Amino acid sequence: MAADRSRDPRVDRITARAVAIGMLAPLGAAVLALLTRDLGAGSAVAIFMLAVAVAAVSGGIWAGVIAALLSSLFVPFIEQPDVGLEFQQLRDVVAAVVFLAIAVVIGLVVGNAAAERRRATEREREARLLAFLSTKMLSGDLPDRVLDEFVSVLMEPFGLASCMVQVTLDGQAMSASAQAKHVSPGGPVEIVPVVVASIPLGTLTTERPARARPFNRRERELLEAATRQAAVALDRARLDARARLAQLDAETNQLRAAMFSSVTHDLRTPLASIKAGVTSLLDASTVHDATQQRELLTTVLEETDRLNRLVGNILDLARIRAGALIPRRTPTAIDEIAEAVVARMRPVLSRVQVELVLGQDLPEIPADPMQLDQVMTNLVENAARHSPSGGTVRISVDRDGPAMRVRVADEGPGIPRELREKVFEAFYRGREEPERPGSGLGLSIAQAIVTAHGGRIWVDDSAVGSALVFEVPVEEVSV
Repeated sequence: MAADRSRDPRVDRITARAVAIGMLAPLGAAVLALLTRDLGAGSAVAIFMLAVAVAAVSGGIWAGVIAALLSSLFVPFIEQPDVGLEFQQLRDVVAAVVFLAIAVVIGLVVGNAAAERRRATEREREARLLAFLSTKMLSGDLPDRVLDEFVSVLMEPFGLASCMVQVTLDGQAMSASAQAKHVSPGGPVEIVPVVVASIPLGTLTTERPARARPFNRRERELLEAATRQAAVALDRARLDARARLAQLDAETNQLRAAMFSSVTHDLRTPLASIKAGVTSLLDASTVHDATQQRELLTTVLEETDRLNRLVGNILDLARIRAGALIPRRTPTAIDEIAEAVVARMRPVLSRVQVELVLGQDLPEIPADPMQLDQVMTNLVENAARHSPSGGTVRISVDRDGPAMRVRVADEGPGIPRELREKVFEAFYRGREEPERPGSGLGLSIAQAIVTAHGGRIWVDDSAVGSALVFEVPVEEVSV
């Protein structure tokens, strides 16, 4: 870095501009001195000193030195035109030395100030570039997007014709490239390794246009700093991907554990009731009258229906996870579905009162009747399970603008506001009564089906208990 600072072209390198300024300044001063020669000898010296200062300020140290040399030749000629360009007196020699000293001092001061200003501008530009890279690449994007942002950001600041980065992350090769428009490649090439924590990830290859100047040391250092930023961003993206994979594995394991718990608990309960009823009926030593036989058979039927719904929910959850939940839309009367669900679930609803309110002249909607039947079944079963004995389950179906709205309310303990989103998660049963019968799948499956129909489902405020509401559009929409 120090070598670059000491070799500022405007400080220690003669340029055509410096030569031109160094020659024009004393020539102009000579013309002005000739016009004011009657003012005395001191005026010529002052004019040429001013010319040296102007040349040094405008063109740098070499312009000031050239102007000083020419001025030291012109001063004797202006003061004694008959003598010519000769140093006749010690005063002429001293004047030349003074001119040279002034040029050197002014040139050094101005040159150093210009160099410091240039370096400050470059540092500001570099800081902006690195800050921009940090903002772009450390935003948590995927590795391939990080690479695309990286090569596109480097093109303009470095004046590149092309830029390509190739890396290998966790055994997977990735690359990104950018090409400038209307620019011919074939210029200087710079290759920078992409390294993080002493581990090589790949290389960055940059190329300037044909006949462009090579990369200087400062540009190479800035390019290396930018590459280190990209390496850190790639490493972060790799670690984020691993963290997401670990989180997915943890969620999968949690889902498996919950499903295992559901299978071992929820499936065992109806199976035990069915087995107990059938065993009692088959026991030859036990005599059952007609009422007892009917009760046992009714229990077997109810537990079989419960088992069937549970197995159906588990299968539906598997289809949802596999992305196979696609509605088969046909014109469907949602009020008729509500009536059919209430009639079919009379055994489940026997311990509660049911109020079914249907709107007038409800239109048919494009929907999958089997799936909407399952949504209502899950909501009604959930309401019946949480309502106290003798409570009321209120079911209403009506049109609300462009959507058909179904509301199922119970008189149970209600759902706290902070838990209204969690009740739609698979296997969630609530904090208060986690051992309450049920698999915790009904609302999760209902939400997936309603969403697949382009609708929405939520927990509504209710004076007593809780109310689950879902809407499906009257007109078919793409989801």
